[in-house]
Amino acid sequence: MATIIANEKEIEVKDNSKITPVCEKLGVVFGCYSGFYGSCKINVLEGAENLNKLTKKEMDMDNNQRLACQCKIKQGKIKIEF
Repeated sequence: MATIIANEKEIEVKDNSKITPVCEKLGVVFGCYSGFYGSCKINVLEGAENLNKLTKKEMDMDNNQRLACQCKIKQGKIKIEF
């Protein structure tokens, strides 16, 4: 099992799952779910290596920033803020 940490909450998910449903529960705003608007931008504070590689839509973003709609957690833990 993998773990997503934000706002002092820890939520477990299956390995290799999209993080979108958990991020929605935590309060991340989504505009389109396909990376077009960028409203779901998160900062990865810990565990970036546990996420899938950057997608083409994320290539121009700052270090440790990701679009939640583009992320899958491979395993382990990630700590995010938004």
